[in-house]
Amino acid sequence: MGSSSRVNDDFSVVVVASDLGIDARSLLSPSERIQEDDNFHDCQSYLLNNDDDFSDLDLLQAFLVQGLDKSGNRILRIVGKYFPAPIISAERLKKYVFHKIFSELQEGPFCIVYIHSTVQKEDNSPGMTILRWIYEELPSEFKDKLQVVYFVHPGLRSRLLLATLGRFFLSGGVYWKIKYISRLQYLWEDIKKGEVEIPEFVKTHDDVLEHRPLTDYGIEPDPHYLSELPSLGSTYGRYDERWPTRSFTT
Repeated sequence: MGSSSRVNDDFSVVVVASDLGIDARSLLSPSERIQEDDNFHDCQSYLLNNDDDFSDLDLLQAFLVQGLDKSGNRILRIVGKYFPAPIISAERLKKYVFHKIFSELQEGPFCIVYIHSTVQKEDNSPGMTILRWIYEELPSEFKDKLQVVYFVHPGLRSRLLLATLGRFFLSGGVYWKIKYISRLQYLWEDIKKGEVEIPEFVKTHDDVLEHRPLTDYGIEPDPHYLSELPSLGSTYGRYDERWPTRSFTT
């Protein structure tokens, strides 16, 4: 009986009603509190885990931060043709996009120059549903910092897709920020030449559109490429996490 009494004296239970909004961490010892805090993760630090290696994606140069537009916005250049969509998971793409934005576009407003020239929906487009998901996951402060999306060489099909379904798949904020750029000469009205690097194949495609304008409307085929619109379907389950860089960087 005496031993039982001593055990009871050393044992105590603290019950906290969670509905009362009391922070039970204040009842923990300092060592327990430190251990608990070590297990806490916020969204941004999780996405920017130092263990994430994006060197293979950087080699592709599909996403680059370059220069300013004439309104003083930093430029995130995206070249659709450089992005091998079938072998990159949606989750890894999201982490990479967030990595670029959080690490290189922290200060001030920014814009996106998306180059759609010669994009093939099966090879280069992750799907509009995935792009919408990535945008919606962005913190509101970064959504507000995005001022305009310059959509270079959209083509008739892309225009029709966005005009008819864009409002359903894109939030209103980004939908009204899209500015279509059918020729590079119109891009220079908003961005000074030399501020953003334009790949040679884009210039070649621009020359084709200039001399064969019906290509813009899908009536006359592009003699070099067949341009396609982004896929609406989800592309989950189509990817490997890594790939040999071989031809993708050329």
